[in-house]
Amino acid sequence: MTGRLRWWRRDEAARAAVLVLHGGQEANTRTARPWQPAALRMQGFRWPLARATGGGAVALGTVRYRYRGWNGERADPAQDVREALDELAAQLGPVPVVLLGHSMGGRAALRAAGHPRVTAVVALAPWCPGGDPCGQLAGRRLVTLHGDHDRVTDPADTVRFAVRARAAGAAVAGITVAGGDHAMLRRARDWQRAAAALAAALLDLGPLPGPVAEALALPGAVAQADAAGLGLLLPRAGGGWTPTG
Repeated sequence: MTGRLRWWRRDEAARAAVLVLHGGQEANTRTARPWQPAALRMQGFRWPLARATGGGAVALGTVRYRYRGWNGERADPAQDVREALDELAAQLGPVPVVLLGHSMGGRAALRAAGHPRVTAVVALAPWCPGGDPCGQLAGRRLVTLHGDHDRVTDPADTVRFAVRARAAGAAVAGITVAGGDHAMLRRARDWQRAAAALAAALLDLGPLPGPVAEALALPGAVAQADAAGLGLLLPRAGGGWTPTG
């Protein structure tokens, strides 16, 4: 562990990286700890990520936040992510990075996406207030996943943010986790496997699901007009993708 970075798999010859960003609270300046529930929740993504990226020399890690909260205009977790990305670049060089963030971590990933090392974001039940900027996502790929039973962050806010991100120049796909809750406890394996597979595919280690690839490829003029490709249904284990949006 150095600075803001905490690796759980790092090859000196790594050619890419995935950073996992856990959630937190709206306002809290107490020290963030790795044994707190928001951080422990993301442990279940480690093995699927390791398996999905196993042959790709991909470094896997997380960001050690200073505080548990976002804390208004300070946007503390986003600052921490940017610092971690600077550290990553110093250690690994100019490798592509996918940010995989949940809730507040999703908001931090979206805010830090303008860093030159970031090529894509996978946002899980992200916290997307209406006034948040999205211009930093220009030229990046963004895939959101949000449960339709989420009572903490609003799936409709995620769609609205995705539409604005497209207008700003991002390639975007949106996935609905039917029955999914904010904590990702319902359909936990589906969340974990899908997020890992998407992160790997966004690093070109495998194919994207057809409907996701089609949504990411939508022409800007069409994408800005509506929410096409932002209501894809995450299949249950053994099922196929349903392009509903």
